[in-house]
Amino acid sequence: MFGLRYDGKKVKNMNIIDKAAPFFMPQRIDAINYINVKVPCLALDKFIVDERKNGTRFTYMDVVIATIVRILYMRPKMNRFIMRGSTYQRNGIYVSLDVKKELVDEGESMTLKFCFTGRESIYEVKKIVEDEIDKNMHSDSHSTTDVASKFTHLPDWMFRWAMAVVRWCDRHGLLGKLFVKASPFHTSCFLTNLKSIKLKYIYHHVYNFGTTSMFISMGKEKMEPVVVNNKALDIAKIMNLGISLDERIADGLYMGKTLRLMEDIISNPECLKEGLPDDGKIPTKIKKVKKVKKSKTKKVKAKKVKPEKKAKKIKPLKNKEKAEKKAHKKDKVNKKIEAMEKMEKE
Repeated sequence: MFGLRYDGKKVKNMNIIDKAAPFFMPQRIDAINYINVKVPCLALDKFIVDERKNGTRFTYMDVVIATIVRILYMRPKMNRFIMRGSTYQRNGIYVSLDVKKELVDEGESMTLKFCFTGRESIYEVKKIVEDEIDKNMHSDSHSTTDVASKFTHLPDWMFRWAMAVVRWCDRHGLLGKLFVKASPFHTSCFLTNLKSIKLKYIYHHVYNFGTTSMFISMGKEKMEPVVVNNKALDIAKIMNLGISLDERIADGLYMGKTLRLMEDIISNPECLKEGLPDDGKIPTKIKKVKKVKKSKTKKVKAKKVKPEKKAKKIKPLKNKEKAEKKAHKKDKVNKKIEAMEKMEKE
């Protein structure tokens, strides 16, 4: 009540634009931006093969979840949400995931929510996700379905009234702690793995109910043409991510840097093997993700070529005059010789 919430702390001293944006766009669906991020699979495949040799079986989804957790810790504004025009910094890092118990039409679905500190390594992230899935996979119910079942058993008119009350309580910070913990819609990021059912990525909407500010869809990887070093065209295996973001939580520059960092981390999953220290500081080697070094080529110095001598300019008129003078002199000499020969004969 009065701006106090269990799941977040109100952000103060915001600039005018960020403060006003939620009032211009009161609903979350009004403020959604969509972007497609292309992830090269070469480094991912190498990382997965190397780790499998060491006895750990990673999947693309493990790397994506670990990257999301790392990004939300390193870029805290991405872990914000808007409620009734106010901006809140979330108290923890949460990722929600819809899991199908069996890949058949009648298979039961369950929506799980995983809690992280943000400092976990990819090994710790994998363990948290697997433990939560294993715990609920063979169980008839879990926290989300238990809460939902209490509402779905109501008649439609009462269900509609009950949801209106829940939404009102959520907007005013009066929603119970147990409900927020169980709700997959009160999360930092919602992830759907369409790759597991061999579908390409989609741009999923972000729910108006709850506090989700980011929705990521993983698509099936495929071969695509790519441009290498802005020069050559090549074919590479690419996994596409469809990302939906609430633009009110951060400005375009902040989001742009976050997405570039996300691409760098997924393209270099080795940096996820180490967890972050508990002192709140981010090591420089994690901030500046190492990129694949380009092969160095020796520079060959070109030999200096001597400039050619300039050809003399031809002046046709002067040359003609010179030639005529020479011919005239020869004629005079020839006439003198002929005259002398005649004198000798006489």
